[in-house]
Amino acid sequence: MHYLYLAVVAAVAAGIIVGFVAPGFAKGLAPLGTGFVNLIKMMISPIIFCTIVLGIGSVAKAAKVGKVGLMAIGYFLVMSTVALIIGLVVGNLLHPGSGLHLNPADAVKAHQQATGGEGSTDFLLGIIPTSLVSAFTEGSVLQTLLVALLTGFALQKLGPAGQPILRGIEYVQKLVFRILSVIMWAAPIGAFGAIAAVVGSTGWAALRSLLVVMVGFYVTCLVFVFVVLGAILWFGARISVFSLLRYLAREFLLIVSTSSSESALPRLIAKMQHLGVSRSVAGITVPTGYSFNLDGTAIYLTMATLFIASAQGSPLSVGEQISLLVFMIIASKGAAGVSGAGIATLAGGLQSHRPDLVGGVGFILGIDRFMSEARAVTNFAGNAVATVLIGSWMKEFDRGRAAEVLSGREPFNETTLLDDEQTPSDISSPKTEALV
Repeated sequence: MHYLYLAVVAAVAAGIIVGFVAPGFAKGLAPLGTGFVNLIKMMISPIIFCTIVLGIGSVAKAAKVGKVGLMAIGYFLVMSTVALIIGLVVGNLLHPGSGLHLNPADAVKAHQQATGGEGSTDFLLGIIPTSLVSAFTEGSVLQTLLVALLTGFALQKLGPAGQPILRGIEYVQKLVFRILSVIMWAAPIGAFGAIAAVVGSTGWAALRSLLVVMVGFYVTCLVFVFVVLGAILWFGARISVFSLLRYLAREFLLIVSTSSSESALPRLIAKMQHLGVSRSVAGITVPTGYSFNLDGTAIYLTMATLFIASAQGSPLSVGEQISLLVFMIIASKGAAGVSGAGIATLAGGLQSHRPDLVGGVGFILGIDRFMSEARAVTNFAGNAVATVLIGSWMKEFDRGRAAEVLSGREPFNETTLLDDEQTPSDISSPKTEALV
């Protein structure tokens, strides 16, 4: 996998060069990146199902699952609010887009982006799949979560009779992860195509006119991750955010190349378990975070909204900013980690609150891919920090093992993405029980 890591780096560099040298040809390479992301998404539902079922099925008391889930959702809501406040402060200080006097008539694509919104009732009903099988075939994360939760609790009720089923699901999980490791060898091709297409489509001219909002967004994300999340992680679990992010370096590279944190979800679950977080906590917190963690999305929506309003000469009052962005945060539940979901949420929110500004979404489309990368990376970092924190708060985090892993003395198994010696019975081992 070390050679694969280098190959991805080389592919990204090559994609940038091709994008500048032959932009017309580079634009045609977009399907390579899309195809790779689709391969990853193909594996998301079975991985989430196996992980959650094993996590819940191995917990003796169903109350613990509910406690972990509620703690995770509460934490993500609080941190998304903090990110929203930070984004509002930075955005109002920078005034992105001021002085541009852009004409929204040039952004005809924006209205197309605003048609994908849905109400809260449709969102809730959409969590229920048509059938148990359709939850997997439709690729809905929330539907898969529901089916996995029901299956996990049902296996709990079966007691000892459900243990053979749990072992069977563990073997299926190992097979799924092995398939994923095979797919990962296509990462250089996907990264090359995705990066080349973006550079070929935008070039430096489009980036220069939007440099303020991009830099402001990136700086805000960095401050949030290293200052806010870093402080919480240190005081809550005595873990350095720099060590944790270095441990997840390969996942961040994958996210940057694909602009989707979904592509690294399976590896995050596996790495959190390897770090010392119990399977039950990792199996519940990580998938929950992919539906409810909106740290990067909150900052993105803030900066993009303020940019559009200022660029068109219609700045928003503080009250309008707060009400509009709170609506967007709620509307984007379940979309975290999905590449391109942010632009649809932005357009849908503006369409419902300030229709006169929705035309300006087209100005963001040129750099949305670059902002999407930082958005996905921030969401991913928030998920990793949350998993360690909740594991520590639930006393299901082995700090001794974490120290060994972060120091490099216990390397992650890149071949299987799992500890081969781990079995379902290991989850309730004396070592784990001692932490409860």
